[in-house]
Amino acid sequence: MNFKRTIAIVCGGDSSEYSVSMRSAQGLYSFFDKERYNVYIVVVRGQDWHVHLNDGTAAPIDRNDFSFKENGNFVMFDYAYITIHGTPGENGILQGYFELIHLPYSTSGVLVEAMTFDKFVLNQYLRSYGVNVAESLLIRKGYEELVSDDEVEERIGMPCFVKPAADGSSFGVSKVKNKDQLAPAIRKAIMESDDVMVESYLEGTEISIGCYKTKKKSVVFPPTEVVTKNEFFDYDAKYNGQVQEITPARIPDDVTKRVKQITSHIYDILHCNGIIRIDYIISKEGRISMLEVNTTPGMTPTSFIPQQVKAAGLNITDVLTDIVENQFED
Repeated sequence: MNFKRTIAIVCGGDSSEYSVSMRSAQGLYSFFDKERYNVYIVVVRGQDWHVHLNDGTAAPIDRNDFSFKENGNFVMFDYAYITIHGTPGENGILQGYFELIHLPYSTSGVLVEAMTFDKFVLNQYLRSYGVNVAESLLIRKGYEELVSDDEVEERIGMPCFVKPAADGSSFGVSKVKNKDQLAPAIRKAIMESDDVMVESYLEGTEISIGCYKTKKKSVVFPPTEVVTKNEFFDYDAKYNGQVQEITPARIPDDVTKRVKQITSHIYDILHCNGIIRIDYIISKEGRISMLEVNTTPGMTPTSFIPQQVKAAGLNITDVLTDIVENQFED
């Protein structure tokens, strides 16, 4: 095969998960088939868009067509693999740009990205399709007084979670055990996002499960069980190792089967593209409630998706080739 497609692994972004995105890019770079593709890492942060060249230097990206110059030659990309956690790669903004310049990319489309980025909107949307989600209400910056502490206690109950509604990360999340803790928790979340979601606490086993589909196949990976000694799966648990991840999850076979069916169903409802990862809580009674949909899941070698690919007996390099080639096949 002489023709090699040129792939941009697009990372960085403007959220508090910048460094995680940079690690995901390194992971992806190590996973991609270099015999088959020319792979470059492109860092997008604010107005600074640059590509890492093979000689260790960097070159600016021309935002008119996402091209760059290497050794005096113009290089155009054939495909963008987006691994930005947070804005602008996980909320539809970058997807809109790639749509405008007609560059195929690895994630879902503009609407789905915008919707999955806003946890409150996503929950209401999927609820209308019969997906179980936690009870929640929205508090907007500047309108905090519209929802009283008593109303939160009555509608959502205690304990509850207060989290930024539109942020891909675990920053700004609090577990609130009584009414006195509500106001400070809301202030903390508002620092990360103008919309804050107050969500009922669901007790049970937390799991996370990845899925991708192509025109030829539908693949749902084995679920990972998330066990943390922290109050919940927060930033420290997620990135500083204060968590035990067990793949496949220690849940009954029939529950695993149902989780896989729901995951595949959500993928189809949303018309997703590429790899997504969905987090759930499974109650003692076996009720499966969706927590959130990640459309640019972490891709460091220790992240959930690479763990699950391995547990499924698949090769991550082949999975990435599948995803890229799917958009070029008729």
